Amino acid sequence: MDIAMRMNRPILAASLATVIFLAGCQKNEEQAAAPAPPPSPVAVFTTKAEPLPITNELPGRITATRIAEVRPRISGIVVERVFEQGTMVKEGDVLYRIDPAPFQVKVDSAEATLKRAKSLVDQARRTADRQSRLKEAQVTAVQQYDDAIATLAQAEADVGIAEAGLAEARLNLQYTNVTAPISGRIGRALITEGALVNTNDTQNLATIQQLDPIYADFTQSATDLIRLRKALKDGKWMSSKNEAEVQLILDDGTPYALKGKLLFSEAAVDATTGQVTLRGEFPNPNNDLLPGMYVRVQIQQGLEEDAITVPQQAVQRNNAGQSQVYVVTADNKVEFRNVTLGRIVSQRWQVTSGLKPGEKVIVEGFQKIGPGAPVQPSDWDPNAKPAPEQASASADAGKKPATDAK
Repeated sequence: MDIAMRMNRPILAASLATVIFLAGCQKNEEQAAAPAPPPSPVAVFTTKAEPLPITNELPGRITATRIAEVRPRISGIVVERVFEQGTMVKEGDVLYRIDPAPFQVKVDSAEATLKRAKSLVDQARRTADRQSRLKEAQVTAVQQYDDAIATLAQAEADVGIAEAGLAEARLNLQYTNVTAPISGRIGRALITEGALVNTNDTQNLATIQQLDPIYADFTQSATDLIRLRKALKDGKWMSSKNEAEVQLILDDGTPYALKGKLLFSEAAVDATTGQVTLRGEFPNPNNDLLPGMYVRVQIQQGLEEDAITVPQQAVQRNNAGQSQVYVVTADNKVEFRNVTLGRIVSQRWQVTSGLKPGEKVIVEGFQKIGPGAPVQPSDWDPNAKPAPEQASASADAGKKPATDAK
């Protein structure tokens, strides 16, 4: 019996090996028969060559278009402040009233002086007429006639002096109402009722600033200004009014809603630094811009032809800091591409090398792709909101360094 079992062992081992081999072949056949996973859907951005404006962002300060200091034209005691501090006033509005009583007395005195002078003219004219008739009758001396004519001329001159005195008195009475020299926003009152004001005082009564339109002053090099003038002259970019447009960025980073224009006539060169102070004019209907505010001014300095840009979320970086993008090839497979980036314009990266027009760059769908992986591309919609899991995976892909492309 032992001899029989020993003789059957090789047979059993061979049978067991055959069974295992057949099971492995069946498993491989089942795996080979399993379908391949479908291509991953991705959103792609097709590159194209387009003109790209070259802009500079320069620091600047807001200044009022016009600034006027309210000053008295006569000396006297302020009896009333008419305006409300911090409000808009119009040219000619009464701001302060100075005690008019002393000036009214001077007007009355000047009117009386004029009446007296006119009465003397009438008397001198009657005397001159009488002397003229006596002279014709050869009854009076020539000297008396000449004296009468001179007296009449002097009386008429006194009337002129009295009229000028009355006009001055009335003008001073008018100046008791201190009015706004320009329209704009008036600041705080610098004096109160009861204060004595004088025409020789160094302190003004208030300050008015015209805020619509308003200026933004900024500096740049004279070379950039020459380049800007040349570009405008060549007609590369300009508005319909043949003016360079400028954009304001407020201190909190938000762009100002209204665009302005560049005033070349206001340019001035600083002899010590060689910098040019430029001035932009902006509409300010709601008084959102106030004098003294710090802003950044974006000014277009040129136009780059045939530039290529990609959305910011399409760009990733490897461990060495090299910028890379996923590109879909003609056979719908993923390819890593090293790129060189330039400036950021309107939430897009400018690509200076590594891409050419007509290539499809993956913007969304990074979570299930890799070099050589098949994908199903579709046009990227910048306004579409991705699903939460896709957005999370895209964010993780953007943070994770990509491997070096070979």
